[in-house]
Amino acid sequence: MTAHGEAPAPLSECDEPLASRYDVALLDLDGVVYVGPDPVPDAPEHLRNAAKEGMRIGYITNNASRPARVVAEHLASFGLDVIADDVVTSAQAAAKLIASEYPKGSPVLVIGGEGLYAALEEYGLTPVRSSDARPVAVVQGFHPDVNWVMLADGAHAINEGAKWFATNLDLTIPTAAGMAPGNGTLVQAVRAAVEVDPVVAGKPAPPLLETSIERLKAKKPLMIGDRLDSDIAGAHAVGIASLWVSTGVHDAHDLAQAPKDQRPTYIAPDLAALAQKQPGVTVDGSNHSCGGWTAEVVNNAVAVKGEGEPYDGLRAILSAVWTAVDAPAKPSGKTAKSATRGSRRPLPKPAPALGTIAINEALHRVGLDK
Repeated sequence: MTAHGEAPAPLSECDEPLASRYDVALLDLDGVVYVGPDPVPDAPEHLRNAAKEGMRIGYITNNASRPARVVAEHLASFGLDVIADDVVTSAQAAAKLIASEYPKGSPVLVIGGEGLYAALEEYGLTPVRSSDARPVAVVQGFHPDVNWVMLADGAHAINEGAKWFATNLDLTIPTAAGMAPGNGTLVQAVRAAVEVDPVVAGKPAPPLLETSIERLKAKKPLMIGDRLDSDIAGAHAVGIASLWVSTGVHDAHDLAQAPKDQRPTYIAPDLAALAQKQPGVTVDGSNHSCGGWTAEVVNNAVAVKGEGEPYDGLRAILSAVWTAVDAPAKPSGKTAKSATRGSRRPLPKPAPALGTIAINEALHRVGLDK
């Protein structure tokens, strides 16, 4: 178990480039380093520059379909200096969990593909293809060749007492043709036929990041991702800093609606942030300022004034929104009669709910229209 305490506060300041502050970058892949087969524009150059500054670059993926070696070859095709040891997959994290409970050579039924077979063998376990082999565990991960027979056989083994492990619960997976059902969808199919829930290895559950920190020998890691509900939530779960980038799934509107455990330490448009300092936000009463921008919540909408870098404006907007929704209830003008003495007491006025504060005009004002 890797203990890093509590994650740093959202929108923290960093007075030196991130590549200097943190020793290892834990990079989500799809939407951060690549989209489908192609690199995110300029991402390889930013990563090469960070590596030159001494930062180790690690690649972390919930996708269990490919072995680390194959992922490394894909990344190397972008001109990155990558070996298999720089990649950690949810298949490896799941195999590590199983190996911690069962002796070497134990049979494990695979619902998945090559990535799971390679990971189980790496950890000294024996992957099997049928419940007839009396597996001690079932491990399920995404692969496009997973079919009904695999799902049914896995359910049979689980119902016979095999412990169930899932690499991740992502309901969807991006493909060249658009979003498609992910491992979480197939896990739900098995869950309909069994009476237990799986042990989950991938983000936002801690095992994948804990395994990554251990394998990459990170002392001060920085999780970098585009998804708040997996990448940033995963960083919170293990108590490490996080950087959200806008090149993938989630956007500024999603950030404004993020619950506390999905708010990143830093935000940036792309991986160029690794070579940059990160400004903090100054709070003075209801005013939240960053760079040349000041934002405040007025009548359930964000009002912003000033000028400067768009992401400084976004930091001010997010600080104002998050402070408003996190605020404790305040006394309102309305009163309720006390049941004991007939006196009247003020009714609490609840804070605005997540997603109810209007930010469109403020985003337009700072140059970040949706």
